[in-house]
Amino acid sequence: MFAYSIRRTISGVLLLIVMSMVTFVLFYASSTTPERYACGAKCTPAQLEQTKQALGYDQPIYEQWAKFAKGFVNGRQFPDNEALREANPDQVTDCPRGCLGYSNGYGKTVNSLLADKLPVSVSLAISAFVLWITGGVLFGITAALFKGRLLDRSIVGLSLVAFAFPTFFIGLLFLKFVAIRWGIVDLPVYTPLTENPWAWATGLTLPAITLALVYMAGYVRMTRAFVLETMTEDYIRTARAKGLTRRTVIGKHTLRAVLTPLVTLSGLDLAGLLGGAIITEKVFNFNGVGKMSVDAIQRFDLPLVVGIVLLVASFVIVANIIVDLLYAVIDPRVRLG
Repeated sequence: MFAYSIRRTISGVLLLIVMSMVTFVLFYASSTTPERYACGAKCTPAQLEQTKQALGYDQPIYEQWAKFAKGFVNGRQFPDNEALREANPDQVTDCPRGCLGYSNGYGKTVNSLLADKLPVSVSLAISAFVLWITGGVLFGITAALFKGRLLDRSIVGLSLVAFAFPTFFIGLLFLKFVAIRWGIVDLPVYTPLTENPWAWATGLTLPAITLALVYMAGYVRMTRAFVLETMTEDYIRTARAKGLTRRTVIGKHTLRAVLTPLVTLSGLDLAGLLGGAIITEKVFNFNGVGKMSVDAIQRFDLPLVVGIVLLVASFVIVANIIVDLLYAVIDPRVRLG
């Protein structure tokens, strides 16, 4: 198990390095004048040249990436040009290890911007994840056990209805009726967990349910299909023939097989949401990574866009590694691959 974990971790790190190179080249090589967007439309040629040197855009792409990679390992200082740093020592910005760049539009490092917005997105993603996994698996198993009956048809029908509605529609519906018109809950406002746990939980209720309903609908159908398929296997019939109770057959044998595909889907879905639920954050005015990514694209803030893309990519890669390790726990045969 240890050797398998090491192999998967090394492959994940290599994949992240390649991903950073591809992302960096695609974004920076596709723009001929990135300094124009960083400086502004009214900048003079002299200001454009100074901005170009300050952000390191005057260097070849491979040198820019090398400095980016070195800064991620050891940290770096901005402006990128040493002469500019010496001429304006009071305007030097230190970016410690793990540096993802400097946003000239915000006048801050990308790390500080992400550190400010990431707790919002992480809180929303984890809250929705707990709801949709719990509800999706429970309702999916229930629908499979009552196959063809009214309860099964009701659960599947409601899940199809929830899956058909887009996220912004469900969010606006909750916001207008549940929060504003009926006043069942207060208007959703994000409060840090460390300040007030109860306000944090209540503020996330409607956004988390909005996300959970859409994902839960898919997990209900998938869980139902996996359970029905697994219950036709020979080893399940053998377990029943041995006299095991229905609860034991489902809990010990059926769910173990069903968990394998669900682990993959849930891990990747959660990883994607950790990078920001763009639509939900926009609807409920949550200042998370998703909302910030939209603003960064509109402002053509290349360092911030690249930092967000790499952050989401790292979440997906780490999620893949965790999924592979969970596979090895669920099914030991995977370790031999």
